[in-house]
Amino acid sequence: MVNSAAGVARIRTMTVPEFASAKQRGQRLVMVTAYDYTQARLVDEAGVDGVLVGDSLGMVVQGMPDVLSVTLEEVLYHTRCVARGLKHALLVADMPFLSYQVSTEQAVLNAGRLIKEGGAHAVKLEGGVRSRNVIAALVRADIPVMGHIGLTPQSVRRLGGFRVQRSKDQLFEDAQAVAEAGAFAIVIECVPAEIAAAITASLPIPTIGIGAGAGCDGQILVLHDLLGLYPDFRPRFVKSYGELGAQVTAAIKQYAEEVRQGLFPSPEYEFH
Repeated sequence: MVNSAAGVARIRTMTVPEFASAKQRGQRLVMVTAYDYTQARLVDEAGVDGVLVGDSLGMVVQGMPDVLSVTLEEVLYHTRCVARGLKHALLVADMPFLSYQVSTEQAVLNAGRLIKEGGAHAVKLEGGVRSRNVIAALVRADIPVMGHIGLTPQSVRRLGGFRVQRSKDQLFEDAQAVAEAGAFAIVIECVPAEIAAAITASLPIPTIGIGAGAGCDGQILVLHDLLGLYPDFRPRFVKSYGELGAQVTAAIKQYAEEVRQGLFPSPEYEFH
């Protein structure tokens, strides 16, 4: 064990079993997304427990209106980049839209590529009852799976937008199905806090909340959201811990002004 910057005991290298048993240890889990080597190094040094290469890259990296166009090859590329920057955190790769819905055989092959070629420790896929058989097939193939219920962004067309999910019975059924299928953890997104807390109490595996209240076993945020780098869409549940977007713009403006005025490069930045 080593100590993190926050002074909390931290596992030297987070594994799937250590992550899954955090609930029994009373350890609250911290996850963020990351999409490249530099981001991975920064969040790993900050002491997070898990990093998700999310299909959210479609929005915050590619500028798309949703996640549906993200491909498996794109997730593979970003997963490889992130894997090189991590020393401690558990690396989870998102399975993008239509990479696991066609058949269990397709799901196993694609998830296997994220592990074998991407360097991921686990994969995440959306859906509760409807994804139960796929989760079970992946677990049988020794591929650790993190589930995802509530607002599932890949279902945005069916759901009619990014909406809070309030069907308590369906959410409980989905959560139970994911756990019984063998997932080691589950993301709960955009669900009333009371329902998420009740689901958390009912499950043996950790729940990771995003817009699901403080009653979950851990939390995840998109890195660009928590740093204030993505002003185009900021959900109500996001707390920004910095406004780096404005700082980046200001720094580049200063650089541009110095170049135009002939102030940069000054002699100390030149070779002679």
